[in-house]
Amino acid sequence: MSYVNNIKMFVRVFELGSMSAAARDQRTSPAVASARIADLEKHLGIRLFNRTTRRLQPTENGRLFYDGARKILEAIDDAEAAVMASTQMLRGTVFVAAPLGVGRRFVAPHVPEFKDSYPQIDIRLRLSDRKIDVVSEGLDMAFHLGTLEDSTLKMRLVAECPRILCAAPSYIARRGDPGTGEAMVRDRHDCLNLRFPGAPEFQWTLRTPEGPRRFEVAGPFETDDGDVLTGWALDGRGIVMKPIFEVADHLRAGRLVPVVRETPALPVQLTCLTQHRRLRDPKIRAFTDFIIAACRADLARAVEGLPVFA
Repeated sequence: MSYVNNIKMFVRVFELGSMSAAARDQRTSPAVASARIADLEKHLGIRLFNRTTRRLQPTENGRLFYDGARKILEAIDDAEAAVMASTQMLRGTVFVAAPLGVGRRFVAPHVPEFKDSYPQIDIRLRLSDRKIDVVSEGLDMAFHLGTLEDSTLKMRLVAECPRILCAAPSYIARRGDPGTGEAMVRDRHDCLNLRFPGAPEFQWTLRTPEGPRRFEVAGPFETDDGDVLTGWALDGRGIVMKPIFEVADHLRAGRLVPVVRETPALPVQLTCLTQHRRLRDPKIRAFTDFIIAACRADLARAVEGLPVFA
């Protein structure tokens, strides 16, 4: 087996703490991952991990080898990036993640266009509304929609995205427009929530005369898919808080209408996150620059002509 591939597998097993997680990260099977670690241990003549039925624990030698192994892989990455930059022959694979709504509307449509310009770069796009860990999941870049926690990642602002509280006319006819966040909570309006394990969005932060305020919201439906929330709102099942670009067509057509306008939703940032050292890779930099420019143009077109719902 390739010694470099064995080192890559070791580093990911060390960082993720799991043979199966490292195998998924490296797009292979747990059996292959285990064989690569065994081959590396045989070559080095040491044990890198203590294995139990429940966990993998790095040995002292494993911890020592990890520091050097990371430097080896970073040196290889830097050497490849330097060659690509000097020859302008960009090649390889870029692993990207994005929220469902952003990915479907603004990222995925431009991937074929990028591929036409850079035929030797492959794109692996993963779409999910759950929280993504760029480092542990081995991603080159990820789009993030929401408030960003403290991070060691390089962040580039794509756009400030206004948000809106809206509902179907049928819901308003049945329950009325609460007008304010206080009335929405007091009268127990059905709020449609985007939630998943570890999600922070258990409250809606709205703009009030006294400043931003968090409101505890509840409702009969929850999901980890933002487009499902929109579908429930269209069906008259409750109030939803969405970036305007996700519901712009429905607002224009009157299928959804603004509510709670006296205490509107705060805008949210769409950002692009990248590990600092990976920005030195010209293929990642090329894709990042291309897709951010495309997203900004598409976002502007998506909300063009709509009034400011605030």
